[in-house]
Amino acid sequence: MKELQYLNKYFIKYKYRFLLGIFITIVAQIFSLFTPKLISRSFKLIEEYTQNAVALDAVKSQLLQNIALILGTTIIAGILTFVMRQTLIVMSRHVEFDLKNEVFKHYEVLDQNFYKRNRTGDLMNRISEDVAKVRMYVGPAVMYTINTLIRFTVVIIFMYNVSPKLTLYTLLPLPFLSYIIYKLSNEINIRSTTFQQYLSKVSSYTQEVFSGIRVIKAYSLENQNQETITNLANESKVKSMSLAKVQSLFGPLMVTLIGVSNLVVIYFGGLMYINHDPEIQNIGIIAEFILYVNMLTWPVASIGWVSSLVQEAEASQKRINEFLKTQPEIQNKNTEKSNIKGSIAFDKVSFIYEDTNIRALNNISFSINKGETLAILGKTGSGKSSIISLITRMYDINEGSITIDGIPIDQVNLFDLRESIGIVPQDAFLFSDTIKNNIKFGKENATDEEVITAAKKAAVHENIIQFNQQYETVLGERGITLSGGQKQRVSIARAIIKDAEILLLDDCLSAVDTETEESILQNLLEISNNKTTIIVSHRVSSAKNADKIIILENGEIHQEGTHNQLINQEGYYKELYYKQLSEKEIL
Repeated sequence: MKELQYLNKYFIKYKYRFLLGIFITIVAQIFSLFTPKLISRSFKLIEEYTQNAVALDAVKSQLLQNIALILGTTIIAGILTFVMRQTLIVMSRHVEFDLKNEVFKHYEVLDQNFYKRNRTGDLMNRISEDVAKVRMYVGPAVMYTINTLIRFTVVIIFMYNVSPKLTLYTLLPLPFLSYIIYKLSNEINIRSTTFQQYLSKVSSYTQEVFSGIRVIKAYSLENQNQETITNLANESKVKSMSLAKVQSLFGPLMVTLIGVSNLVVIYFGGLMYINHDPEIQNIGIIAEFILYVNMLTWPVASIGWVSSLVQEAEASQKRINEFLKTQPEIQNKNTEKSNIKGSIAFDKVSFIYEDTNIRALNNISFSINKGETLAILGKTGSGKSSIISLITRMYDINEGSITIDGIPIDQVNLFDLRESIGIVPQDAFLFSDTIKNNIKFGKENATDEEVITAAKKAAVHENIIQFNQQYETVLGERGITLSGGQKQRVSIARAIIKDAEILLLDDCLSAVDTETEESILQNLLEISNNKTTIIVSHRVSSAKNADKIIILENGEIHQEGTHNQLINQEGYYKELYYKQLSEKEIL
């Protein structure tokens, strides 16, 4: 139960619902206990009539009255039980809603390294399947536990008041029950944890298959993947069946113990009645005890089910807590608002990727003022995209310093920093939504006119209006409906419409033709007039108009200067310029 203690804050939050549910449960149990007492009185009346102690008319009248009272109290108990369920089960839905939001919110603040270490399917399983298991603890498990405890308490008090000796006989099987529950609960916890882990494996694998379905079809890997998912599903089934076998033992064991209790009541109660024990003055008391025992049948039988729910919830909450206790490596150290203008400076910056131990940048220094444009060129793996990631604080540096407007980047309000940046990543990501809404991710309250203007500047408007639904066209997952070049340009439109102080373009024109590139670059030149712009590219055409160009190689700056300066120097830039110039002439 240690892991489930995390949920106590929700019980406190919804304490009024919780306490109301407990109160209603107590009242419902009291009303339900009128039935055994009334039946005992009825038996006593019949016994007295057979002994000619009571007139027939009086017996009939009293029996009818007892029947009416039994019906009335049963109906009231039923209504109160319904209200109890509505109170406690609805509370559990509120807790489920809050917990899912808490987990999702925590996912949002976790850093890039976390998402490199964990698979999407596992993340989804924890926020869906595991939270659902936890809800079953907060709702049905808590409700039936309260119901069971209150019923046991009230019933035993009633039984003890009638016959202490017979009550003791009736409760003899309980120590065996407690021991069995303890042993089975431990086994359920172990098997439930294992099953949930395998369920996450299945979810993760299927999610990856669906995301990469085009590659799978292109390489005819359907049968291979079918075999893999079959093996995973079979392993998951084995774990599920192993769990189900242990859970299935609870019901029969509980019912058996209740049956034994009934036999105990009949045998010892009968002996006490025969021996004229003062505690058993009439046969109705034995009937009353049998009803009490049977009233405990469902609560006792439910102990196994509830115990299973608790153990499964414990295993699931443990998995949820593992992520909730994970602290993001990127912390917002300044909660005060930061007014960002856009000057950026790197001073002897070195950076190593933690997961691969690759040194991406080594002793990098450069500066760019507000309103200037910096172009970064270099071979694949030279560290260009790493600079973009450090400016957006997706990672923190290992050595050196990065300043924004002269302030260390880790002292700038993280959310204001990212709010002041419009970024077009190397791998353009689009959501499964309309084209218009994908562009409006840059500016939520943008008008249709602003969306169209941004699309025109990104040279994608003409493509969009060719679609049947135009800007209302719903894209497939990750923008699969569009071509690579169209996805890049929609992503550029999203950054343009944001109108941020800093514009970061990470090789975002690699999938467009030269003519379209020229058109976009000309538009960007006008847009970035008062913005700090960094362009990462493999093309000289994207860099030639920049105020400053740096050439990276193996994470170090090998050349820097303007376009005119660099084409007059021997080196990578000059070679790239003439190579691409000759290719353009050939085309």
